[in-house]
Amino acid sequence: MAILKLDEQMVEYAVYGGAVLGGGGGGWIEEGLKIGRLALEIGQPKLLTVDEFADDDLLVTVSMVGAPAAKEQFVLPIHYAKALELLMQKLGRPVKGLNTNENGAGTTVNGWFQSAVTGIPLIDLACNGRAHPTGAMGSLNLTELDGYVSHQAAAGGKDERYMELSVSGTLEKAAGMIRKASVEAGGLVAVARNPVTVSYAKQHGAAGAISQAIETGRALLAHQGEAAIDSVVSKLGGKWVTSGTVTDFQLETKGGFDVGTVRIDDAYEMTFWNEYMTLEKDGERFATFPDLIMTLDAKTAKPIVTAAVEKGQRLAVITVPKEKLLLSSTMSNERLLKPVEDIIQKSIIPFAIPAKRS
Repeated sequence: MAILKLDEQMVEYAVYGGAVLGGGGGGWIEEGLKIGRLALEIGQPKLLTVDEFADDDLLVTVSMVGAPAAKEQFVLPIHYAKALELLMQKLGRPVKGLNTNENGAGTTVNGWFQSAVTGIPLIDLACNGRAHPTGAMGSLNLTELDGYVSHQAAAGGKDERYMELSVSGTLEKAAGMIRKASVEAGGLVAVARNPVTVSYAKQHGAAGAISQAIETGRALLAHQGEAAIDSVVSKLGGKWVTSGTVTDFQLETKGGFDVGTVRIDDAYEMTFWNEYMTLEKDGERFATFPDLIMTLDAKTAKPIVTAAVEKGQRLAVITVPKEKLLLSSTMSNERLLKPVEDIIQKSIIPFAIPAKRS
């Protein structure tokens, strides 16, 4: 029995709540609404709790990989289904459930279309309850599992950029190939990957993540303006740090990622690698990934992802400590967090893993 009837209202709650939990990444609100509504037009996706699956049932992660700001990115709903079809052709046993890689405006509804088409139910579990930049971070710590062979499939792109890819290998090699495919496809691909058992997913993933996104969206959309921001902060146990004008914004799309900085009132600085990674003022650190840092329109409370930030916007900045989030075991994996420091050139690990403080 589905834990919630997935109707159009649930689509809105999931997408807007997912956008908040995306922390600046996780896709676009408009695309999430489109794919969620389309899923309801062609079928009835089912969302089940982890308890409604057997421990040895096989799950497959469905996701998007790429840079949301890439100008030539092109992914259609059929590409989601194609990636799943390619992966299922490689597996010697049936897939019993689909889970998303993370929460985000687009990613929270990952799998809804595939579920509607195939009848395979969704599981109320994400590889990570917030959005994150790398494929390895959304892979349930399989990087630490000796001998695990990662099977991944992707589809996306338009016209001469269209491509399909099926690859098997170590998780990092396979994820690297998928990331390169996203670049060749114009910036984004739909992906199906990494079959695991339900028991493994429960141990390393974020059970209840889809419900949390829906409840976050419900809190946001129940109000308007500043009241909506207050409602979300209260719901998640976070803090409204500041509101101000974007005085500087730098974004570069490279290697399949959006990388840059945002400055608010020439005082607060946020770095991002798809998602917001740090929030500082005058050298004081206010929040550090995997803490949630998110921007919302200061007037309308609409979540604003990093790729949509512009100079002159007036934004509210909120934070939620990692302890309040549903997170994967990858979020305490020092080896997976190290690339963040290399990209943004700021300290992450001493804040993300308190035991490492000197």
